[in-house]
Amino acid sequence: MDINLDKYQILDQFNVSRETYHLLDYYKELVLEKNNKINLISKKDTNNFIKRHIIDCAQIIDFIDFNNKICTDLGSGSGLPGIVIAIMLKDKKKKIIMNLYEKSYHKSVFLKEVKEKLKLDVNIYQKDLYKNKNLISGTVIARAFKPLPEILELIEKNFKIFTNLVVFMGKNGKQLLEDSINKWDFEYKKKSSITSKDSFLINIKNVKKK
Repeated sequence: MDINLDKYQILDQFNVSRETYHLLDYYKELVLEKNNKINLISKKDTNNFIKRHIIDCAQIIDFIDFNNKICTDLGSGSGLPGIVIAIMLKDKKKKIIMNLYEKSYHKSVFLKEVKEKLKLDVNIYQKDLYKNKNLISGTVIARAFKPLPEILELIEKNFKIFTNLVVFMGKNGKQLLEDSINKWDFEYKKKSSITSKDSFLINIKNVKKK
């Protein structure tokens, strides 16, 4: 597969191999092809898919708990960030299973196709997360899923065990973080986004409701 590796060069900071660039690009092509049939991503993002989605998702790798064997993606959609992270974990030879939760039938079928074609260590659950209790995970990740306060409620009610929660925060992220701090006690670290000056990631641990 002939690709422009320069578009992925920013991922060098995460020690990503050239082979992984090819897998990520293959995944990109699968998403764009399927997007012509079902709505996976916004049409306006198709020409900027690498930066807007792949690189944006890849930056979460620094927050993944490598000591735990399960990582959970809430509302995975087309596999962003779950599939991107699974590809990177494969490259790093980390024995971590990605659990992807997506209630849409058509999107879940697509995720299963990607799993098979890319030979990834992932589980796809076509389920409504809000109807599942006693979930167990290491890192839990959420991108374009729900606002932070709602995610914290979900985590408390539906997860029996988890080590940390990583959430992608957009333009209104600062206000949502302040709103959450008013209702919850938790430790957190922030990381500025490498794809948007208005966005950041937050890594949360030891969550307790006030």
